[in-house]
Amino acid sequence: MSEIVIMWDWLAFAVRWLHVITAIAWIGSSFYFIALDLGLRRAPDMPEGVHGEEWQVHGGGFYHIQKYLVSPARMPEDLIWFKWESYVTWLSGAALLMIVYWAGAELYLIDSSKADLAVWQAILISFGSLTIGWLVYDFLCKSGLAERPTLLMVLLFILLMVMAWGYNQVFTGRASLLHLGAFTATIMTANVFLVIMPNQRIVVQDLKEGRKPDPKYGKIAKLRSTHNNYLTLPVLFLMLSNHYPLAFASEYNWIIAGLVFLLGVTIRHYFNTRHARKGNPTWTWLVSVLLFLGIMWLSTAPLMQSDYDEEEARDLTAKEQIFASADGFEEVQDIVLGRCSMCHAREPSWDGINRAPKNMLLETRGDIVAAASEIFLQAGATNAMPPANVTWMEEDERRKIVKWFRKAQADMSFFVAIN
Repeated sequence: MSEIVIMWDWLAFAVRWLHVITAIAWIGSSFYFIALDLGLRRAPDMPEGVHGEEWQVHGGGFYHIQKYLVSPARMPEDLIWFKWESYVTWLSGAALLMIVYWAGAELYLIDSSKADLAVWQAILISFGSLTIGWLVYDFLCKSGLAERPTLLMVLLFILLMVMAWGYNQVFTGRASLLHLGAFTATIMTANVFLVIMPNQRIVVQDLKEGRKPDPKYGKIAKLRSTHNNYLTLPVLFLMLSNHYPLAFASEYNWIIAGLVFLLGVTIRHYFNTRHARKGNPTWTWLVSVLLFLGIMWLSTAPLMQSDYDEEEARDLTAKEQIFASADGFEEVQDIVLGRCSMCHAREPSWDGINRAPKNMLLETRGDIVAAASEIFLQAGATNAMPPANVTWMEEDERRKIVKWFRKAQADMSFFVAIN
């Protein structure tokens, strides 16, 4: 059974790797085309229908790029579609959400001090919120507000803040920001899959059948692409936030997320303006710094912590009771309390650490058995923890963790078999 845990962790690593690679490809191509589109220039000798052109140099070669505002007079034989970067980024992110947060719901997703949810209820909220959120956003875009893009962006920001607050009412801080990132990424990929690509296919089909394409389809796609451009940087922040308790472990994490969205707007506004050669809005630097200082200040606010009993934080589940009663647990508990809990505590005693890394608490019996798999992976099967072995965990202690975990897994298998 311990081998399954290791394989499962490697699966999570592989999917995360895929997610990061495809995200880099998607964001890279997105930023490139935004910069290209804004930097196009008019020239007197351009072919009919060409909106602008740009000369670029890269890797020892020169590139001459022209953009047709609606479409060329005829369909080119070789047409490259940029779509799979977006699709695979979302699919791999969804798989990672299932592997880490759905399969590990009791540890990473559910915060019983906020909402006492069953695992299936938490997963349903997780999945349903992504779907409903997209439907609300899509309705706003199709409601006529496309003619008032600034108002539409304000309403989108309000929607994101409502979702951030709502997630923080039911999920752990880590899951709240991660789900907000997933919600935003769902909007971005759905824009590509359900709006931008279908509109481009209509234009291509019109060209193939000899009709003049309607420019409205390009205008609709352009609006959604602009939204994606301003949402990209916040999504990256939210993707990485689960590694930084300063971001997710504050009771004001939903406000921090809101400031991050504003920060994404100011940063992209600067670069978009520069690429369009419409000035040098250096004021955005000051606003960005002030927003980031606001984020730093909010992150120091007291954590939202529930009261707990020194002897036991909560009742143990049947699985946790098996782990707590397995041979070797008492020794493992002493090891964890002596080597780990000075950092992984509700009030850490290690200098420079103000809150438990990744919000992982290892103070009570309940804490330890709930984090059994993580303890096994981080301090038993590997020596990832303690970092740099600053608390001098002995190899014999690591072997005791492995032995206890495997015995508990065997007891768990027997329990399942007889029940």
